Amino acid sequence: MSTPELVIERLPHGRDLPLPAYATPGAAGLDLLAAVEAGRPVVLQPGERARIPTGIRLALPPGHEGQVRPRSGLALRHGVTLLNSPGTIDADYRGEVGVILVNLGAAVFVVERGMRIAQLVIAPITRVRLREAVLDPAATTRGEGGFGSTGLDAPGAAAAPSPSPLPDPVENR
Repeated sequence: MSTPELVIERLPHGRDLPLPAYATPGAAGLDLLAAVEAGRPVVLQPGERARIPTGIRLALPPGHEGQVRPRSGLALRHGVTLLNSPGTIDADYRGEVGVILVNLGAAVFVVERGMRIAQLVIAPITRVRLREAVLDPAATTRGEGGFGSTGLDAPGAAAAPSPSPLPDPVENR
């Protein structure tokens, strides 16, 4: 199996920053760095969001996408995450990679130059052929149930009972 190649261009405001890198041999994502102006950090008040530049643009391998994902440490320690997570970078996009950070924490968060702010996961994509048809919701046991209908939306919650094709038993009264 060949390793796909990711072509990266460092933009002028990111030339002194390291290229994205995998932090460990088993890491799924490349760390993206903040290319904010040196000495001019971005200050995010609680509830604020900002587009943070990375100083790079990409040429993704054909048939792949870039997924921009939050860093768990920023989320846990500071309440800082991404608004559109995962953000998708299409293979034909050639602009600068930007990261939309939001501060959901209670304290001010400061984004400094070179700070690791997100992860970039490169993933294969599947394009589909559309076929319009009328669907029968009763063709599956779940049917139209969504948004917590399986009962698995809370820790320790028991799964909702599946609809039975048999009538409910009559209870003794």
